[in-house]
Amino acid sequence: MTIDTKYLTILEQFPSYTYKTTGNTYNLRPLSDDEISALQNTYNGGASFPVVLQELLSLAGNFCYVLDYGPVDSQDEFQQNVRKFLTNNSAKGHTITRPFFALDQYGGDQFLFIYLDESVDDPTVYQATPYAKEGKDWLFNTGGTITTLINQSMKLFLSGYNPF
Repeated sequence: MTIDTKYLTILEQFPSYTYKTTGNTYNLRPLSDDEISALQNTYNGGASFPVVLQELLSLAGNFCYVLDYGPVDSQDEFQQNVRKFLTNNSAKGHTITRPFFALDQYGGDQFLFIYLDESVDDPTVYQATPYAKEGKDWLFNTGGTITTLINQSMKLFLSGYNPF
């Protein structure tokens, strides 16, 4: 399943980065092909993920310095936690019925995700706030794709700013 990077070339260019001011080094940590296949089986009925998601997981599925997967030990655990947020708030009508994959979380109560059924290589990113009050809008189109998200976050990160 190893793929050539088409969309996330900036991550490929910086598998490791050391801040000059602090000396802290950050390393992307990829998922194996077997781990990606297992995620596809679990969250996409065995169908392949969009190309850009495969790239992201192949380059930084275990750790990405511009995304927050939360306090978990695996990408699968992260996906389960996000679904638990939704289950805890389903009484408010906060459910996602389409296949999706979470990309990033904010403080444990909001997350970014893509729908897996859009049949595009670089899908639109959405934000979910499942703890929003009942009757409030809780799903938002961010207006960007995974590539947009990563490129903007990397620009901040490489400029010495917090990408979050």
